Amino acid sequence: MFSPEECLKGIDAIECKGYNVIQQDTSVLLPYSYENGKSGCGFHHGQFIMKLREAAKACNNVSTMEGTVSALLTEDDNDRVIGVYAPLTVVCDGCFSKFRKEVNNKPVKVSSTFVGLILKDCKLPNPNHGHVVLAQPSPVLLYQIGTHDTRALVDIPGAKIPSVSSGALATYMREKVCPQLPESVRPSFLAAVETNDMRSMPNSHLVPAQNTRRGVVLLGDANNMRHPLTGGGMTVAFWDVVHLRDVLRGADLDEFDDVRRRVKQVHWKRKEISATVNILANALYALFAAGSDPYAKVLQDGCVGYFKLGGICVSTPIGLLSGMLTNPLALIVHFFAVAIYGMLLLFASRPVYELPLTVVRAVGAMVVACFIVLPLIMNELQP
Repeated sequence: MFSPEECLKGIDAIECKGYNVIQQDTSVLLPYSYENGKSGCGFHHGQFIMKLREAAKACNNVSTMEGTVSALLTEDDNDRVIGVYAPLTVVCDGCFSKFRKEVNNKPVKVSSTFVGLILKDCKLPNPNHGHVVLAQPSPVLLYQIGTHDTRALVDIPGAKIPSVSSGALATYMREKVCPQLPESVRPSFLAAVETNDMRSMPNSHLVPAQNTRRGVVLLGDANNMRHPLTGGGMTVAFWDVVHLRDVLRGADLDEFDDVRRRVKQVHWKRKEISATVNILANALYALFAAGSDPYAKVLQDGCVGYFKLGGICVSTPIGLLSGMLTNPLALIVHFFAVAIYGMLLLFASRPVYELPLTVVRAVGAMVVACFIVLPLIMNELQP
């Protein structure tokens, strides 16, 4: 038995105490205040995964076999997956899963693309905090992952990004993104852009499906994805493992129909945490990527203003962001509280003679809020 915390040792992980949300000249600190302020860690993802693999290999009941899986073996009737001649095959090959269609035929939707850079010796405005810069047209994330390394993730709306080979992407970073970053970050950001070592990843959305096929179970991003703005993918994946462990405890894996019945339970057992993380990530991205949309901008201003109120207006959202508070109802309540607060800020900032236009804009903002969150709720209710 091992703890994931043990896998953070020896990989130069950096303590993270909360977030700093930056909107133009305004910033608000969001400390990890839920449940007495437990801290997080930033790290190189690959190093953490290798530590997990080492820990798994060290377990007495684990045998390892390395190779490239090109297909899932099935019985002659193609009804049951037999993997490498095993009673149950676990597929967890991530966002680009080539075996997803064995279980989940729902469409993968790409909302934007992250372009990632590693900044050397970057001076963040608030060390030991993740930074969210509400840039135009969409956010930039900055967080330290090593003593000398800070990861920058630049969100570019849509599935296509400016050309790397022509230099258009580097120009976009220098001229469009860099001026919107905190001044202390710009030198290391420009230096990273000059190396031209920029990697891109599509930000995908996939509604989960029930694992109904005998002999196989789909976990993590292979079965369910949300915008990675909140970093919720690893949270959901770990909880998927916990739920699968719980339903299979005491099961005879050779009793295929019983295993399939148990595995199907995971779909609904995971909802409390996965629905919360999924809805939060996609709804928050819609607010933070408001761009030139005047109605979404009301919601974005409301979100930043709401955070400034402190108290439960910070601790509860932080609990939801971290996956420690798994209450979809609390998320919905706070989301619409943000929308209402944004409307109040709008009315407070406009002169009386603009009241008719202000009312129209406020109502439009609430309509947009409903269009953002209600489809996300319906997605989570799908079987």
